[in-house]
Amino acid sequence: MKKSSSDVIKEKPQPKWAVLQAMNFVVLGVFASSVTYVAIHYRDYVSESEESASPLTNMFFPIMVLWSFCLAYFFGFFGISLINKNTLSESPSTYGLEHYADEQEQQQQQEQDAAEKKASPFIQAATTSTSAQVFEQGAGFAAASTDNKHAPRNDTVICSDKPAAATAAPTSSAGDAVEFAELSDEDILAQLLDGSLKDYQLEKKLGDYERAVGVRRALYEHVLEKDLSLIPYSGYDYGKVFGANCEMEPIYIPMATTEGCLVASANRGCKAISVSGGCMSVVMKDSITRAPCLRLPSAMRAAAVKRWCGALENYQQLEQAFNSTTNYGKLVSVEATVAGRNVYLRFNCMSGDAMGMNMVSKGCLKAIEVLEAEFPDLVLVAISGNMCTDKKPAAINWILGRGKSIVVEAIIPENIVKSVLKSSVYDMIETNKQKNHIGSAMAGSVGGFNAHAANIVTAVFLATGQDPAQNVESSNCLTIMEYASLHVSVTMPSVEVGTVGGGTHLPAQAGCLEICGVRGAAKGAGSSPGDNARKLAQIVGSAVLAGELSLMAALAANQLVKAHMVHNRKPQASAPAAAPAAAAVPAAATQEHALPRNSSMPELKQHAGI
Repeated sequence: MKKSSSDVIKEKPQPKWAVLQAMNFVVLGVFASSVTYVAIHYRDYVSESEESASPLTNMFFPIMVLWSFCLAYFFGFFGISLINKNTLSESPSTYGLEHYADEQEQQQQQEQDAAEKKASPFIQAATTSTSAQVFEQGAGFAAASTDNKHAPRNDTVICSDKPAAATAAPTSSAGDAVEFAELSDEDILAQLLDGSLKDYQLEKKLGDYERAVGVRRALYEHVLEKDLSLIPYSGYDYGKVFGANCEMEPIYIPMATTEGCLVASANRGCKAISVSGGCMSVVMKDSITRAPCLRLPSAMRAAAVKRWCGALENYQQLEQAFNSTTNYGKLVSVEATVAGRNVYLRFNCMSGDAMGMNMVSKGCLKAIEVLEAEFPDLVLVAISGNMCTDKKPAAINWILGRGKSIVVEAIIPENIVKSVLKSSVYDMIETNKQKNHIGSAMAGSVGGFNAHAANIVTAVFLATGQDPAQNVESSNCLTIMEYASLHVSVTMPSVEVGTVGGGTHLPAQAGCLEICGVRGAAKGAGSSPGDNARKLAQIVGSAVLAGELSLMAALAANQLVKAHMVHNRKPQASAPAAAPAAAAVPAAATQEHALPRNSSMPELKQHAGI
């Protein structure tokens, strides 16, 4: 029969607890009385210490000796209690831990029983293959036999923590990979839908990158209820980008980029926005621009053209001519700017769901014909006079806007900032002010008062068939963060997007537009021309808001470099095999003539024999 720890304690010779308790109270009372006495007669001790030159004749000396003995007793007593808790389990220093050993023994027994039940499938699998195989306890499995179980040791110190629970470790990562690889795609999809498997784990769990992408696509086809068959994914070498870059991974906001961590960062920002109740957006202005350059014989004639265009009846002639060239375009305004003999007419045009550059250019040519009839000495220098301004940084786009002018905002509670973004409201607001506002102002930036709007804009543009060169003006963005929990907004005055024309007809890009629900021209009851393009602009702005949130949080917490080092670096591949004998330069010659990286110009000249 196994004896409990309390029985073991009773069989051992016990000290005289009453004597120890009495000594404790006596020493504690003497120490407290002496401290009280010194506190009351403190002034007498101070005056006497000034008169007595020797510390041995000072009244403080006997008090110090008494305190030393008391402290020595205290430390000695508690030092003894730390040696063996069981022999002093009835001491006042245990404070109700008399049955600690029994409870600990029972708890460990229960945990071991639970571990055996949890590990039983693994034990059975092991014993079926080799009957003599025994798993060692502590290696992740329960013991194969319960006959040789050892009783818990009874020498745990009083002030130590309880031992960590011995639980059965999960199967090895290799076992998980083999197990998932053997499942069908339907079974894996079911685990993705119930949350037991995360989509970002697919590559590692399956070991087959292309299959992982296919399963992920099936997941989002189910979630979005969209057909993604138009977006190709087979035949790519995903091994070149996995762990270093990112694939084009359409989710709700499709992105195509080779910058590591960008998709993950935007996803984190989207999560923060989603759990905070979403964001709100509005299109404040919608007009694409083209500014032809016209030349007149004199500055006076140029000013006359400006006055003529300013008259309402003359503008109506231009409007009628412009609108006659398109079924969807509509002239909104014409602004004339004179520079010497030159006149720059900035036409603002609604372009429906197209981005509109071709549409507005064709309309401008027709309107200029009206001007040529009124001013025969007018010469068209260029259909684009760079006051549009297209694909170049310009303050006019920042101030007056071009394409879709949007604002997107969200309010992120403090607890979401901490739990999802791993930062604080104060740190993010302060970092945004110092970096995006003051730093950009010191750099003389135009439209660059943001963290990385161009990253998100370009990624969405590539995925949805937009003109990637127009990210120059489309990335104009002012990011503002203010208190109210965290009120964050992005103001983007010149987002140039379309859902028809250009690259939007390509199968992959059309599939990405389908994900967003904006493929083609807006149709259906209650829709109007341009609805899809305006919605796409709002999607771009929302993605930028998510990207700004995530990056600013990483910068505020100094996590940016660490994240890139972890997620944007592939392991060094092993050295390739030696090249065939047909190599142009022998190995020795290659080493002799090889230049170090970052060679200076004199070194390059010397190598070239100059």
